[in-house]
Amino acid sequence: MKKKLLQTIHTLSSPESYNSVYHQPNHGSPMPSVKEMQEVVSLIREIIFPGYFGLDILQEATISFYTGVTVDKLFTLLTRQIRRGLCFACDTNSAQYACVSCDGKAEEIAVQFIESLPEIRRILSTDIQAAYNGDPAAKSFGEIIFCYPVIKALLNYRVAHQLVQLNVPLIPRIISEMAHSETGIDIHPEATIGEYFTIDHGTGVVIGATSIIGNHVQLYQGVTLGAKNFPLDEQGNPIKGVPRHPIVEDNVVIYSNATILGRITIGKGAIIGGNVWVTNDVPEGGRILQSRPRSDSFEYGGGI
Repeated sequence: MKKKLLQTIHTLSSPESYNSVYHQPNHGSPMPSVKEMQEVVSLIREIIFPGYFGLDILQEATISFYTGVTVDKLFTLLTRQIRRGLCFACDTNSAQYACVSCDGKAEEIAVQFIESLPEIRRILSTDIQAAYNGDPAAKSFGEIIFCYPVIKALLNYRVAHQLVQLNVPLIPRIISEMAHSETGIDIHPEATIGEYFTIDHGTGVVIGATSIIGNHVQLYQGVTLGAKNFPLDEQGNPIKGVPRHPIVEDNVVIYSNATILGRITIGKGAIIGGNVWVTNDVPEGGRILQSRPRSDSFEYGGGI
């Protein structure tokens, strides 16, 4: 029995076995810590929504002190994790030395991100308004902030998207996948989403990396904004960075389990019914609905 275990250990430890899945740390820097990133997101949630998360009772006269302490802690943790992300993607040699460039850049990015928190709060407040207006069962903004999965997913998305804008590698995807695992809402951090955005229920929603969503858009559970296929280069490898996901313009409603694929445009004010498959442009004000007995298949047949 021991001989079999020793043989398995030997096989697992051979370069031929692990080379394709092994990470050699650049500059001696470990991979980002998911546990610490969870703490980072928790601190951001405390700052964005004071009184709902973190310290139970805050006073207006002393909130600046609490915010200052929280921001200071956020800066320390975020800088460390950004540095790890930068080192992970660094294209210099992997010698075991401290990377001064990554150190300074991580601090600069952390400061720029923290400066963006007031704007992130403002945009999230529009999402909360949209969720409240779009759900007759919602009793208050507080209920939405504290309970609704869409706000948890959108906070992570908007944080991750800002880090993408600051050219931080790896960390944004970690943050978005944290929300995905908790809520079932999968929003790629590179997607572009406007203000007053909401997802009712949310489970099973997928929003691809090159999706562009306008203002006042509402999705329901199970909606996919995906790609049809991937163009290949001469060697047969997928070409990266090609716009391949839908553009959804302002004031669009997309009902549950609709699948919208490819670089198509859903025009302003359009309505996409549930359980439909859309691969062509939908004009402004268009309606794509399921077939009905003794009628045409769709109110606007050109969309499928």
